[in-house]
Amino acid sequence: MEGWDRNTKSALTQIPLLSTRAGPRDGAAWTQRLKEEYRALIAYTSMNKAGDNDWFRIAAANPEGTRWEGTCWYVHNLRRYEFVLQFDIPVTYPATAPEIELPQLDGKTHKMYRGGKICLTVHFKPLWAKNCPRFGIAHALCLGLAPWLAAEVPILVDSGMVKHKDDEASSTKS
Repeated sequence: MEGWDRNTKSALTQIPLLSTRAGPRDGAAWTQRLKEEYRALIAYTSMNKAGDNDWFRIAAANPEGTRWEGTCWYVHNLRRYEFVLQFDIPVTYPATAPEIELPQLDGKTHKMYRGGKICLTVHFKPLWAKNCPRFGIAHALCLGLAPWLAAEVPILVDSGMVKHKDDEASSTKS
């Protein structure tokens, strides 16, 4: 955690670590892992709400817990920019981190792969590998998606690649 700001360290220490090493093909062990994932997500969401830092909503999109969907947002210049958030749990999870997708931003930045998958390879994936199986979805959001949004959304907005929904609505009325 060397080199991290105080808020990131504080957030990370409040997200419960997971212990079950299981992926989607592991039956009852996967069910136990999902329970741990939900506990960590609830703790992270509660912490964010308590700190007035609520920035995402996410839920499993299927009963198996292998597809997750929701929304995330970032406030820039006092305007909220909201994006669809989705990802699939890899078969090799938790050894492999999920690839977080923001489909609306596909092709708008170089720090993204085809399909709107955000680039986490350089900074986040080594951290994930070092902390497997203790890290889970909440950790991926905290240490992967949150810093990515903070780095990329202001640039995308300032360059005109991303427009606020109010600006888009007024340009279509003209």
